[in-house]
Amino acid sequence: MQTLSFSQKLSRFIISWILLMMLWIAFTSSFVTQELLVGVFATMIISFFTVNLFTCCTLAILSPVKIFYMVKYIIVLLIALIKSNFDVARRVLTPSLPINPGIVKFKSKLPTEFSRMVLANSITLTPGTLSIDIIEDTFYIHWIDVKTTDPEEAFKEIAGQFEEILLKIF
Repeated sequence: MQTLSFSQKLSRFIISWILLMMLWIAFTSSFVTQELLVGVFATMIISFFTVNLFTCCTLAILSPVKIFYMVKYIIVLLIALIKSNFDVARRVLTPSLPINPGIVKFKSKLPTEFSRMVLANSITLTPGTLSIDIIEDTFYIHWIDVKTTDPEEAFKEIAGQFEEILLKIF
């Protein structure tokens, strides 16, 4: 495990605290003073003890440009989810449609394990694709209808739009 400087730990602590506090408010659905105070202290303690475990990002992730790309990523992911859901539903309702299942592999330019994990989860969330494994920067994906075995073309088809935005976030 890497050793973090004080400023990195502080930055990760603040991010973790903000996220946990938002989760606290979402679960309690209350802005009563006592509940908020308990939430502030409980999330502060949890964030303090888990600063090295759960948070990958520093306060730099909250820059307006990165937040813009996060929102853009969510929109692109939702559009991909809708398109792939319709494609898989069409294949289920029309069994005569040919399918060509298989495993494809491609390389990613994403710099961190966390960013590659986000990409893998996004691929798995879209019906018709499933992230099987990631070995360093190589992804192995099960694809319901393999259109190409060329790694560059498969990458463009499956993950290109996601990675383009994730590179700007991470």
